[in-house]
Amino acid sequence: MGKTYRTADFDYEYPPDTVAQHPLPDRSASRLLVLDRASDTVHHRRFAEFPTLLDSGDVLVLNTSRVIPARLKGVRENGREAEVLLVHPEPDGQWLAMVHPGGKLKAGRTIRFGDDAIAHVVSVLQGGLRRLAFSGTVDVPTLMRRYGSVPLPPYIARPVVPSDRERYQTIYANADGSVAAPTAGLHFTAALLDRISKRGIEIVETMLHVGPGTFKPIETDDPARHTMHAEWYSVSEASARRVNTAKAQGHRVWAVGTTVARTLETVAMEDTVRAGSGWTDLFIYPPYRFRIVDALLTNFHLPRSTLLMLVAAFAGYERAMAAYRDAIRERYRLFSYGDAMAIT
Repeated sequence: MGKTYRTADFDYEYPPDTVAQHPLPDRSASRLLVLDRASDTVHHRRFAEFPTLLDSGDVLVLNTSRVIPARLKGVRENGREAEVLLVHPEPDGQWLAMVHPGGKLKAGRTIRFGDDAIAHVVSVLQGGLRRLAFSGTVDVPTLMRRYGSVPLPPYIARPVVPSDRERYQTIYANADGSVAAPTAGLHFTAALLDRISKRGIEIVETMLHVGPGTFKPIETDDPARHTMHAEWYSVSEASARRVNTAKAQGHRVWAVGTTVARTLETVAMEDTVRAGSGWTDLFIYPPYRFRIVDALLTNFHLPRSTLLMLVAAFAGYERAMAAYRDAIRERYRLFSYGDAMAIT
């Protein structure tokens, strides 16, 4: 089974000024730390060089989920402000959401958005979630367009600006539903993807709608006791076939981001994947044996996070934490709008 780890093992310190508050003007200008597991070496490169890491026949698997303007600001019955973070719709038309101030918004309370809509708190659920029902003259997508903003992570300590709607989004996003960007994909440009295709690498699409659980800290000392928020995924027959062909021919499957890694491992059947869709709460932490993913592209993640634990499971705990220390010494830009890391 290998060594087991505690949550505290995934803690580390970083200078606050290394947290990227804005994206770079050029998406592909980010730095790229390359961790080679075979040689146990680290190389410092630029993301524009990423295509050179790929071999003809490899597949590059993307998450095409699109971030929605899910953060809504309204007012409570007493006229004071309230905030809603929509998570996902329910089959009956209600929505799961997180709210602030949570202690004030119990079942039966309402939040008004101008003269257009009212959110009714139907029930209080575990994990800080609320079930909301909406009434008014507009539907929820219209409500988001009028009153919503991109839900930037809490460590980005600045107001949302109009350009975030485009930059906190991959260029290939096409399926509305995430409340956080699959950030490993933020570095790609159309020109870079074209270069990758011309090298004989097949680009494969999957989808996982990122939920607020991506920012949820692990509050238990034992990671195994942490509960993941379930997230909706989809893998098409064509995508599954392309991944399986690459595996059968001995080529590598590259996961662009932890969301893709979790999706592929969710649908894994030993060394193949099956098409399908549904909810996944798969939590990957050391020790874990990856069945599908051969290489991982990712950003740098918060201490004690489920995302860092996945990276450590893939790279090896000691390698991953040493690479993070190296990145901090080299003053890499951290987190969502920050630099990237490739693990081969």
